[in-house]
Amino acid sequence: QLYREARECLTLLSQRLGSQKFFFGDSPASLDALVFSRLAPLLKAKLPNGKLQQHLKSLQNLCNYCTSILSLYFPWDRGESRPPPHLTLQPWEGSEAEEDPHKRRKQLLSVLVGLAAMLGYAFLSGIVSIQRGGVGPAGRQPVALEQEEEEE
Repeated sequence: QLYREARECLTLLSQRLGSQKFFFGDSPASLDALVFSRLAPLLKAKLPNGKLQQHLKSLQNLCNYCTSILSLYFPWDRGESRPPPHLTLQPWEGSEAEEDPHKRRKQLLSVLVGLAAMLGYAFLSGIVSIQRGGVGPAGRQPVALEQEEEEE
């Protein structure tokens, strides 16, 4: 029943699209983004059961629709292993590294400030306290936590 309803949905989408480039004319709308996000994986992925994929491939206008959007908005997907350099933001290449040469230093500094703030909070709230080790007056040693609980 689920496959039947999914096939019916694909058929209705195909009828609604007709011979248009997008669902509402010549420019994409949010519906196009939603439909493409569901159709493209179904069309491109290797699936264990290909019934629904075969039905989608039989609807030529939906296949053309997906191919058109892929080539228009994802041009690097044509067999290339990664997007064009102007669309990547790698730390070792591109404009991001050139804009901020001290990025690593700022990251390390922010981690250290955060760590100092957490430790300060822990000391001030009493979560962590420092006690001096060693022998106290009259030869008395500090009592361990387990020993304190047993004495109570």
